[in-house]
Amino acid sequence: MPNLTLKGKVIITGAIEAITGLHIGGAAAGLDIGGIDNPVIRHPVTREPYIPGSSLRGKMRSLLDKHLGLEANKSIQRQPPVRVHECEQEQAYLQCPACQIFGVTPGDQRRDWTKLKPSRLIVRDVLLSRTHEATRRLREAKTDLPFTEVKWEAAIDRITAAAVPRQNERVPAGAIFSPFEMVYNLFDLNGTGVENDIQWLTYLFKAMELLEDDYLGGYGSRGAGKIAFRELRVLFKSRAYYEGKVAEPVVLGEGDTLRDIKVADFANKIRQNLGD
Repeated sequence: MPNLTLKGKVIITGAIEAITGLHIGGAAAGLDIGGIDNPVIRHPVTREPYIPGSSLRGKMRSLLDKHLGLEANKSIQRQPPVRVHECEQEQAYLQCPACQIFGVTPGDQRRDWTKLKPSRLIVRDVLLSRTHEATRRLREAKTDLPFTEVKWEAAIDRITAAAVPRQNERVPAGAIFSPFEMVYNLFDLNGTGVENDIQWLTYLFKAMELLEDDYLGGYGSRGAGKIAFRELRVLFKSRAYYEGKVAEPVVLGEGDTLRDIKVADFANKIRQNLGD
């Protein structure tokens, strides 16, 4: 039987700034007749917009797949077609940063693999900040809807030039979502160590960098969705920390932007603090 041992956790925290308006879609069914066409997702209790961890995680995986040139070989929806990458052979899986970090579909009967590990990455939902000045101003602003703006757009007929207007709800530029948290697990399978897991960590930060130069949510080709990671702090919590043998986690890096985080230095710091 496989023996999986958790050797530690790398915890990435910080804030996400909306550089341009941000639209992550919610369900329109709950809106009144005459409401906007494309609402944002909101917290069911506070009614404040937030960033679902699934949206953040899914976009980073998609960008990493493209960066690595991985084949979109698995269909998860027929209409409209949605295809993703998942390694089909165990040997390919063992060498694939995307499948190692983000995981593969559990319970697939075709995979009778002996070296299959759970997803290493956990991405939490990110709520609207309650401490940043920019978000305080947003709370006080007289926006079209609570915490959001309504942006009018139009689809234009290429022949008649007739326009069909539509409304898109967006969180205004400058809004801060905080704190965000990503947890990256280091797993030892059957005593093989965590060296590969340490090396894959570089690709997680690569995915974050790719996201900053792409967009999160909808309407990215029309100006929405540019974000930046801010106030970053990266910690390592070893088994010894969770067992009470070490008082404090190890600080791997801190900085206001991704450029300030020296990912190349993480490997040695983690190795030095793994313990038994």
